[in-house]
Amino acid sequence: MHRTISRICLAGLGLAALLATGPIATAETVQLKADLKGSTAAAGGNATVTYDTASKQVTWRITYSGLSGIPTAAHFHGPAQPGANAGVAVPIPNVAASPAQGSATLTDAQAADLLAGRYYINIHTAANPAGEIRGQVTK
Repeated sequence: MHRTISRICLAGLGLAALLATGPIATAETVQLKADLKGSTAAAGGNATVTYDTASKQVTWRITYSGLSGIPTAAHFHGPAQPGANAGVAVPIPNVAASPAQGSATLTDAQAADLLAGRYYINIHTAANPAGEIRGQVTK
């Protein structure tokens, strides 16, 4: 009987210690993508985007082809619904050669917009300064 009471007490202490540490944070890596299309059939591309909820870091790999020239800039734009325009949210540097790869740390608001599908990727060229190809980032 004494052993049973001791085991129950130890189990209770273990449970109390676990509860005292608070909720366990669950980090998640979210995979997203974008299909980049332009006004001509020749221009196109795709992006694979990963967001790490623990570090708040977004990473990307963007491939493209058929553009009218070398990209002059690229960005994540948002927040915007598909087909709508928005300002630059996150710059994408080093986009002159495909594939373009990089990463950035997002704010909580930026992460919420990214994960809700309210960001798009836009690649700009000299012939198309407003953007030659773009695609909505989705899960």
